[in-house]
Amino acid sequence: MAMSIRKNDQVMVRAGKDRGKKGRVLSVVPGKNRVIVEGVNLIKRHTRPNPQKNIKGGIVEREAAIHASNVMLLDPDTNEPTRIGSKKMNDGTRVRIGRKSGAVVDQ
Repeated sequence: MAMSIRKNDQVMVRAGKDRGKKGRVLSVVPGKNRVIVEGVNLIKRHTRPNPQKNIKGGIVEREAAIHASNVMLLDPDTNEPTRIGSKKMNDGTRVRIGRKSGAVVDQ
């Protein structure tokens, strides 16, 4: 099944330790049905120094993936979480719409 959330979408976390946080989707992993959201689900990774790749080493904090079912797209009009639908335009293109307001989500 195709994922309804795409890169650069504004989403809100609906479940887990970061519930209520809003952020931008940095990347999508469709095979595992997961997304990486900016500033959400931060983990500490211990990295080894690597002078060839210009990596300093130490403890690095970065985002980890969360399940796509735990995030909800923000409606472009109301800035509230909404379900996603699709609509065919007059010129034949298909766009994603927010179910709450009916506003077109795609840029």
